[in-house]
Amino acid sequence: MSRVSKTQWSFAGDLFQETVQKTPESVSELTQKLKKQLESGFADRRVAGEVSNLRLQSSGHAYFVLKDAGAQLACVMFRGQGGAGRAALRDGAQVILGGDLTVYEPRGNYQLRVNTVEVQGVGALQAAFERLKEKLAAEGLFDASRKRPIGRYPTRIGLVTSPSGAAIQDVLHVLSRRFCPEVILDPVRVQGAGAAQEIAAAIGRLNRFSQLGHPLDVILVTRGGGSLEDLWCFNEEVVARAIAASEVPVVSAVGHEIDFTIADFVADFRAATPSAAAEILTQDWVDSREFVESAGHRLAVLAQRRLIRSRDSLEGSLRRWIRAHPRRRLETRSQQVDETIESLRRVAARSVRTWGRLLEAHRQRMLAQRPRMRVRAGQQELLRLRSALTVLPGRKLQRRRQLLESLLARLRLLSPQNVLNRGYSLTLDAETGGVVRDATSLVSGRRLQTRFQSGEVFSVVTRVSGGSISEPSTESSQP
Repeated sequence: MSRVSKTQWSFAGDLFQETVQKTPESVSELTQKLKKQLESGFADRRVAGEVSNLRLQSSGHAYFVLKDAGAQLACVMFRGQGGAGRAALRDGAQVILGGDLTVYEPRGNYQLRVNTVEVQGVGALQAAFERLKEKLAAEGLFDASRKRPIGRYPTRIGLVTSPSGAAIQDVLHVLSRRFCPEVILDPVRVQGAGAAQEIAAAIGRLNRFSQLGHPLDVILVTRGGGSLEDLWCFNEEVVARAIAASEVPVVSAVGHEIDFTIADFVADFRAATPSAAAEILTQDWVDSREFVESAGHRLAVLAQRRLIRSRDSLEGSLRRWIRAHPRRRLETRSQQVDETIESLRRVAARSVRTWGRLLEAHRQRMLAQRPRMRVRAGQQELLRLRSALTVLPGRKLQRRRQLLESLLARLRLLSPQNVLNRGYSLTLDAETGGVVRDATSLVSGRRLQTRFQSGEVFSVVTRVSGGSISEPSTESSQP
């Protein structure tokens, strides 16, 4: 049976076993399996992002979210973890977190268990970094066309770093383990005021040393990791221009993999870490040496290394499991206690507010039922009624007066005297006192009384004409 058919047969068997399996897993069993896979596959991680929703508990534990533009990650840092960087945790802070990915089983959420905190530089330094980067890029200092290849077999390396830092130890350790070329150290400060000038001067001195009969194959400018402020001297323009002016190819290995400086962009080659730079510079030597050695010796060495790594990995896993497992369980329980305390605090606060509102409502009702309050309310009602009794008769009299004046005005308007005042006269039958409205109702000899605006006239009818009004008679009437 060929290897392909055997693989297909195994795969079909797995499918059959999975199909016939009837017993389901519990949520706890599945969660524990996921937790085991995550913790074994995502241990010792470094994650960069922005701190959000930070909650500091009285137990000393810190809970927060690490986010960027596209995602967020729940984080927990237990009491005693984080070191000096713990004080830098605040909402909005840009940080680099180191820790292990784990699962919080009661909720089924994955979270980062934080062990270390590093602050990322932001603000004015970041703005200055971007300005200088744009300026040097416009001048062509970052162009790939001006970068020179690094020699494959360097025998003399110029080293610019601090003699007391961790970077020089990492570089020398890797070089001595893999291949030991001649190293020319020009010690400088790699942090603080004046460090940039020292680094630039060291690059110049090594170039002059190379020109005086001691040719250098490459200059390695390096230091270990740190914050943006710690690495700032490698972002100074003087260092960038010294690297650009160097006749010897320059390799920059500053900080960790996620750290980028202006020196990295200008250098002919950028290595992620000091150790990585040393490995890259000696890679061809190592490859050549291994190539010329016998195959048996290489296999023996590789087998021995694999055995050592497997043994170390197994021992490390056992140590981590034995030491960390009870503590992880304790930390999980501690996190549950924190959540329970927080929930009880919220419930208690809501209960206090509810009972407070009820107590205030009862107090208001009791105050409303107190005899003194009722007497006071009755007094106020009595004052209102007394005021109404004082004001209402006057208002009613005023309305009556206004009505009377309106009626008098209408009466005056309809009064005969008002008609007489406009120039008309009123003729009465002197015998009956009735108003004469029709001339045809009169007969000759009838005595009449005519009233004017001022005075009266008595007359006797001598002639009556019907129809239209006739011309006035010239005959005088006798009283």
